[in-house]
Formats: sequence, structure tokens, C-alpha cells
Amino acid sequence: MSNNLKELDKYRKMLYIIDMVNGFTKEGVLHDPSILKAVPEQLKLLEKFKHEQEGISFIKDSHEKGCAEFKTFPEHCVKGTSEAELISELKPYENASNIYLKNSTSAMFAKGMLQDLNKMENLKEVVGCGCLTDVCVPNFLIPLKNFFNEINRDVKVFLVKKATETYNSNAHNRDYYTEIAIALMKQSGIVVVDNLEELEEKEKQYGLHKKGDR
Repeated sequence: MSNNLKELDKYRKMLYIIDMVNGFTKEGVLHDPSILKAVPEQLKLLEKFKHEQEGISFIKDSHEKGCAEFKTFPEHCVKGTSEAELISELKPYENASNIYLKNSTSAMFAKGMLQDLNKMENLKEVVGCGCLTDVCVPNFLIPLKNFFNEINRDVKVFLVKKATETYNSNAHNRDYYTEIAIALMKQSGIVVVDNLEELEEKEKQYGLHKKGDR
């Protein structure tokens, strides 16, 4: 993990963009170009957080060769390959962000994640998006919400649907699995919003909009 942000305890908000790497969007056995539909809304979120001078983090699948996960999923996003790289559309934001490399479907166990979360003492809001809606996104956001509950911290965790996608195939109906995943996340206390505009309305509702925000 590389930390290119200011002191983590200064942030009230953190945006996590999950697994928007080439191996899920542009190349490799698990890629689906339709996931790129989420990029325009992700760019809006990135500009919002940049404008507000709040935190931005990218989570990237980055597997060791022959890792245990490849007994469940085909080999993908091997560390050091182009599959494990952030897509070009989001690259301009990478240098001013935290980067977490994960070797499983849950970024909660990525190197540095828990340590950094413990440093963010003033965090009030987390916004999550990326791919896949029914795998790596809930496998991060649900345990993240549980973590805040465990230590009795009232941190609102949001999912932005328009900035989140999963793949579609004969064996994996996108709409069906998305509906299940969204229901599970809501049940876990995650606030699901459609887009940036609804997110900002919810921020006002919860008192998370401060002077100087858009």
C-alpha cells in the first residue's frame, strides 16, 4: 500500500473505488467491458472528493502467482501484469490517492487497511463503488460497516449504484445477483444511493455536508 494522502486523521470522508483494474474491464479471462459503464459516475465522485479535499483510495486486485484464490476463480490480475493495473480512465487520480493491493475478494484484509482505518479518528463517511457488485464490493463494505459497529463508531457507509457494476453471462445473471447483493448490503446497514446527486442529498440529511462542500 502506498500512502500519498495527507494525515489520515484529518479526513471526514473517504472514497473507496474497488477493483477498477484492466483484468475485470479490458483484458483477461474475467473481464467484462460492460463494467466500464460505471466509470462516468466514478469520475463524478472523484471530482467531488477532490473538490472537498477529502480522501480517495483505490483498491486493486493483485494476486500472487499460484495463490489460493485461484482454486476458486481462474487465474487473474497477477501482480506485475497489466491486468492488475488501474484502468487508464482513473489513472490521473492515482498518484494523489491511497492504494491497497489485495490477494482475496475482501479488501478488509489487504495490507495496511485496518491500520489506516484505526488512524482515521475523524472519519464520518465512507463511499464505496467499483466492481463486482456481488463479490468484492460487498466483501469489503459489509465487514467495513461491521468494523465500525464493533468499535461503536457512527460512520455512514454508502454504496453508489450507478458507479458500481458486475459482469453478465449465461451462468451469471447481472440483475439477479445485483439485487441479492444490494439487499444484503442494505440489511447490513449500508446506505444505498443511485447516484452522486442522491448521495449529496443523503449527506445533507445526515449532517455530513459542511460549509465549502458543493
